[in-house]
Amino acid sequence: MSGPHDRRQRPVIGPRPAPTAATAWVRRGDGEVPAYSARLTIDVTPALRGRIKVVAFQRGMTAAAMLRALLEREFPENTP
Repeated sequence: MSGPHDRRQRPVIGPRPAPTAATAWVRRGDGEVPAYSARLTIDVTPALRGRIKVVAFQRGMTAAAMLRALLEREFPENTP
């Protein structure tokens, strides 16, 4: 049998923290992505991944958007 003392109390969750520049940046997303995009996966060291993410944040963009721009510059469509 269960009595009134067997009920579990739900933990109290405090107020949501105020938005910061970082949370706005994360929620913004990458912006326009072509309808027909393909995923590319590469292996990098944790240190390189960290450097990429820091530079992207400093530039106010996502790592994915920054790397897409880099790849477009290095491999333009007009390449023979």
